[in-house]
Amino acid sequence: MSRLLDDVRRAARARGYSDRTGRAYAGWVRRFVIHHGKRHPSQLGEADVNAFLTALANDRGASPSTQNQAAAALAFLYREVLHAPLGQTRIVRARRPRHRPDVLSREEVRAVLGRLRPPYRLVGALLYGSGLRLLEALQLRIKDIALDRGELVVRAGKGNRDRVTMVPDALRPALAAQIGRVRGLHEADLARGAGWVAMPGALAGKLPGAARELAWQYLFPATRTHLHAATGQHRRHHLHESAMQRAMTRAVRDAGLTRRATCHALRHSFATHLLQDGYDIRTVQELLGHASVKTTMIYTHVLNRGGLGVRSPLDRI
Repeated sequence: MSRLLDDVRRAARARGYSDRTGRAYAGWVRRFVIHHGKRHPSQLGEADVNAFLTALANDRGASPSTQNQAAAALAFLYREVLHAPLGQTRIVRARRPRHRPDVLSREEVRAVLGRLRPPYRLVGALLYGSGLRLLEALQLRIKDIALDRGELVVRAGKGNRDRVTMVPDALRPALAAQIGRVRGLHEADLARGAGWVAMPGALAGKLPGAARELAWQYLFPATRTHLHAATGQHRRHHLHESAMQRAMTRAVRDAGLTRRATCHALRHSFATHLLQDGYDIRTVQELLGHASVKTTMIYTHVLNRGGLGVRSPLDRI
């Protein structure tokens, strides 16, 4: 099985998917094989895929997003690795509940950000100020920030799409200072024979020297370097998302909020507050990187204007 899983990860890398996606796909292939008595997928077919995906919903209570990821992984396996694309999958779909996104008030955002310590405060400010997902913020590289134009570029975001969003004016000094700190850290790494960073896709081969350039270093580097076994390079990764998540949990508690608020609540609040300020939904959709405006429409249901955003006629008399 290990060879099959390696093939899945290599195929995902060749298609430009992130290592995280490759590992997730390999994990689902492993579960699929075990579910069917460790038979090789070449001996299984569409009916077996349907049975596995249906079991996820019926027997294991998988969420719709979990089931969709499993379906995508198995479709990828048969299309890209086994070269035997699946037909139409006829499965029992897990029901997708309609959840209202967790949105903080402006005062709550201010209280939470004020209780985050550096560098987590700047990460949180970007989640709220630029509408980034957590991993999008942590994977920012120095070259992705254009302070003179007030823009930042999110590379290979959800759906493997790039997008441009704004740099809040209030964050320009903090971002300039952070870039300065990364410069000093990187120079120290270079002086001791380190200074490498992981490169996306096939760029490591196309631009062999770029991995030690400041432009490609992460805006939020990890506190320690690690030895990359395959190359022998001492690399510095970005901050781990779990560190930011823990910092957010502490900040929410210290701010005295009586409800749960995750890092993603800052992105939800960004979208909701823009709509409250009168920006049109298509602009918000573009800034968030949503493929469909239907996804963005959920924020119209949480605006603080009563049911469906309608003003009661009683308020007019």
